[in-house]
Amino acid sequence: MGKVPVELLSKEELEKVRAANRIVAEALEYLKDFVKPGATAWDLEVAVREWLKKNYPNARPAFYGYRGFPAYLCVSVNEEVVHGIPRKERVFKEGDVVSVDFGVEYYGYYGDSAKTFPVGKVSKEVQRLLEGTQRALEEAVKQLYEGNELEAVSKTIYKTLKKYRLFPICKYGGHGIGRKLHMEPFVANCPGVSPKMKLRAGMVLAVEPMAGLKTAKTKELSDGWTVITWNRTPAAHFEHTVAVTEHGPEILSKLD
Repeated sequence: MGKVPVELLSKEELEKVRAANRIVAEALEYLKDFVKPGATAWDLEVAVREWLKKNYPNARPAFYGYRGFPAYLCVSVNEEVVHGIPRKERVFKEGDVVSVDFGVEYYGYYGDSAKTFPVGKVSKEVQRLLEGTQRALEEAVKQLYEGNELEAVSKTIYKTLKKYRLFPICKYGGHGIGRKLHMEPFVANCPGVSPKMKLRAGMVLAVEPMAGLKTAKTKELSDGWTVITWNRTPAAHFEHTVAVTEHGPEILSKLD
C-alpha cells in the first residue's frame, strides 16, 4: 500500500480555511437556542438558511447537494448518529439529544464542525455520553502536533470514550479538509484503522468522535443517509476542524 496523498496548506490558504470555519462556528452558536422542546429538526434547517443568506451571502452550504444530500444541516436526534436529514415531523422532546453538523465552502475553502446539544434536562447517563464524547474531542485535539503519529489521535479518542464507559463508533470518523470537504487522510475513532503517517505543519483535519451510549453497532436507514444505533439507544457526535501548525494544534471551528 502506497503513501496516502495529503495536502499541506500555506499560511494564506490556512487563513481562508479559518474564515470558512469561523462561519460554521458562528452558525452552531446561533442554532443552539433553537434546540428546545417543541422545536423540530426542520426549524434548525430554516434558521440556518436564513442566517447564512443574511450574514454570509457568499458562503455556500457544503452538504447541500453533496452526493445528493437534501439539506444544509445534518440533524441527528437520539439514536441517529450522523447524517440525519432534518424533517418537520422530528419534534424535540425534553431529555433528547440533538447532533447538529454544518459545513460551508467560502471562496474555495471548507469549514466543518458538529456539536451534540441536550434538549432541556437529560438523564445522568446521557450527560455522561455528552461529556465523554466532548472530552474525547478535546483530548484528541491535543495530539495534533507536528511529528506525532495520526494513530495517536485515534487511540486517544478510543481510550477516552472507553474511560467514560461509552462505545466508540469505528465505521465513521474524521477526515482531511481544505480545498474539498472530504480529503485524505481518514481520521478513525478506533485504533488500527487510520493510515500510518506522521502529522505535518499545514495539515488540516476534521476530528469527529462518535459514540453510542450502549452500542457501537450501527445501520443506515432506507433514506440512504441517516445512520442509527441498531438498538435505537442514544449516540453523540462532536467535531472540530483543526490545523497542525509549527506552534501546535489550532482549532479553527471555535469562536474566540
